[in-house]
Amino acid sequence: MKRFVISILLALLILPFTAKSSEAAVSFYDLNSTHRAYPEVSYLAGGNIVNGTGGYFYPNREVTRAEAATMLGRALGLNGTKRVTWFKDVDSGSFASGYIQSAAEKSVISGYQDGTFRPENPVTRGEMAILINRAFGYGGTDTVTSAKKLMEKGIAQGITSDNFGYELKIKRADFSIFLARAINYKYRINANVEFGGDLQVAAGGDTLNVRTGPSTAFTSVTALQDGAKVEAAYRVGEWVFIRSGSVEGLVHGEFLTGSFPSFMNPPLPASAPSPLTSQMIVIDPGHGGYDPGASGLGLQEKAVVLDTALKVKALLAKTPFSFKLTRETDVYLTLSQRVSLAKSVGGDTFVSIHANALNGSANGTEVYYYNSAYENPYYSDSKKLAQAIQNRLVAAWNTQDRGIDHGDFHVIRENTMPAVLVELGFIDNKADNQKLGSSWWRQEAAEAIYLGILDYYKAKGYNVSYLYNVVN
Repeated sequence: MKRFVISILLALLILPFTAKSSEAAVSFYDLNSTHRAYPEVSYLAGGNIVNGTGGYFYPNREVTRAEAATMLGRALGLNGTKRVTWFKDVDSGSFASGYIQSAAEKSVISGYQDGTFRPENPVTRGEMAILINRAFGYGGTDTVTSAKKLMEKGIAQGITSDNFGYELKIKRADFSIFLARAINYKYRINANVEFGGDLQVAAGGDTLNVRTGPSTAFTSVTALQDGAKVEAAYRVGEWVFIRSGSVEGLVHGEFLTGSFPSFMNPPLPASAPSPLTSQMIVIDPGHGGYDPGASGLGLQEKAVVLDTALKVKALLAKTPFSFKLTRETDVYLTLSQRVSLAKSVGGDTFVSIHANALNGSANGTEVYYYNSAYENPYYSDSKKLAQAIQNRLVAAWNTQDRGIDHGDFHVIRENTMPAVLVELGFIDNKADNQKLGSSWWRQEAAEAIYLGILDYYKAKGYNVSYLYNVVN
């Protein structure tokens, strides 16, 4: 007999409802209506909080830390956009990178002292208890108190009456059961919660949908009129489980006004901004417009350095750093305009990108800084930044190391921030020109400049270790 999909159409979850009802039709080859976790998995799957692989749910598979972060992140409505994380073993391309980073920013989940997250490590029942406590603000601070909170609320049970099974690896089925119970109390053991507060619907003259779960992916039970009186029980991320007359369900908290009950779980903490967001990096592609800069063997400096700067920008865009380019198109700016722009945006680091020329008789890479506190008081940091970028560029391009040196150039002399001027190579030298004219080699140069900036900030004590992954 050919394999077929188990597909059971269930009634919409209208609240109040029985504890074993399901959100929507669910199709998993390995999970049917007789499975102990079927109602909870169906509920979560109907709201896109859990899913399967190739039509299978794998209910007995151990939950990894990446999967736990993803399921919790979806339940809490966190930003799941793939991006760079704080953890050196979570690549920005990982399916869970966005949820891991968001959950870490909200202090729901954390990494290890060595800077790793260990996304493939299985989650134990004790760790699960802590994660759900943090996600829903129950107050547990360790495995024992967290497990006690879950049992008090009817979310979890022990393996036996005197053993919670803290060290046992938790299965996908069990994690789904506990998560569904945390979100919707109707699934809990001895389901009962307290409602209170003095709230009203503030929908701006419109109606407010009451849903079975904490996102618009869940079914709408009914719509409450603007001004309708509401009581609240608990929060799920930015959503609130409410009661209005005989109607119960979840609504987004931004559409409620009034006083919440004192017993409600607290809102998730605001995401702590990275200290790097306060650091403004200004990238200055030299020349432009009617000023082509140096030229040689068919190349113009203004085009080479602009393309390189745009590649640096693309790397910085994946980080918390603030950044600004003095120009992003082929336009002319005076030297004073470049410095003024850097100052006006509150620049903390200035990197001007150029290419050299000397009748084809010289080659190599060098970086300049202004070595005088009289004009630029940040000469010491400028020197450190110059050396960091020089080291990276020489290693990346395998060019002659011409070192770093004092340079009496307007854009680094007149700036009020650590400032350097980078000479990638000699545009009129055949070997250097081949690299300057290659998009691949310009990408290598951009990555070297980016890594040099990271090296500089790392030396200054900033946590940038996880940002090295951007170039991997």
